[in-house]
Amino acid sequence: MKLLRIIINKYLLTALAFAVWMFFFDQNDFFTQRDRRDRLRETEDNIRYLRAGIADMEQEYHALHNDPGKLEQYARERYRMKRDNEDVYVVE
Repeated sequence: MKLLRIIINKYLLTALAFAVWMFFFDQNDFFTQRDRRDRLRETEDNIRYLRAGIADMEQEYHALHNDPGKLEQYARERYRMKRDNEDVYVVE
């Protein structure tokens, strides 16, 4: 009898209904929050990857502007430039 009174308690039922509503039916329910958290992690990983790429590109940029050897290497590899007494063979 006492257990039945606790189960029928209007405050307990209201709290339970509120919890179910917030967990499943609300605009910001548990599953939506989990999906948003996963997308946020993916975006943060993508940002870290892109920042690392930017740092590599800046390092290469500075090397090209400050080191003539690197500039020559870049021109040879990228644009297939050669010296007058050389032959260049491209293997793909």
